Amino acid sequence: MTDDVTRQVVERFAEGLRGVPAVVAVWAHGSWAGGDHRPGVSDLDLVAATERPLTGAVEERVVAVHRGIAEEFPSASAVHCAYVAAGTWDDLGREHPTWAHGGLLRRPVTAVTRVELHRFGRVLYGPPPSAFVPPVDDRRLAEFVVEDLCSFWRPALGRPERWLRDVWVDLGLLTLARASVTLESGRLITKAEALGVLTTMGAPGEVVDDIRRRRYGHPAPSGAPALRPDRRAELTRAFLAPAIDEVVARHRHR
Repeated sequence: MTDDVTRQVVERFAEGLRGVPAVVAVWAHGSWAGGDHRPGVSDLDLVAATERPLTGAVEERVVAVHRGIAEEFPSASAVHCAYVAAGTWDDLGREHPTWAHGGLLRRPVTAVTRVELHRFGRVLYGPPPSAFVPPVDDRRLAEFVVEDLCSFWRPALGRPERWLRDVWVDLGLLTLARASVTLESGRLITKAEALGVLTTMGAPGEVVDDIRRRRYGHPAPSGAPALRPDRRAELTRAFLAPAIDEVVARHRHR
């Protein structure tokens, strides 16, 4: 997806949701809102505020919008959108209908997403996020970040087959780097900034360079052999296990 096509997808999608009476606002967060979107690589992360839950005819209209965009723009599979009904924002753990991977799932709108919406969310239409989304303080943000590291990423290291895939290596390492900065300062950083942080944390240089090449198109050194998926997985898992433990322990002893 080129930048121009990405813009068209977002505009057409927002236009489509305007025709759904229950939808009162649509916002972008994540890499596209934060200026780090990589066409063809990054997801398009959106949140819609609704007057009532998605049921019956309203749900059918929303699904039709998503499917219509996918027919017009095959690359619109990158669009992920959570639908949050009025009166349900206060519960951080509540799961909301979320379009992702070609269907409606149920997921929470996390503390990180909420902070992104407040700090740099882009309004596609309707009132701004501040009109609906309760603020998340640094303590609650840190609690979520630590829980994500301990309950999701640390146990995932016990599934070696997952780490043969690009997405696990990329997100595992980048999430750790971003989490370390958030826990130290409360800041949210981009994935591009996280690559630099990984270097300072002692992450395997060849893995960081591999991510940089694949996500940002940096050329490989002349004559450098490709990093094999099994070797990349081995290096990543060996680094992440102690690194996650160190980041969490440092935060808990502050």
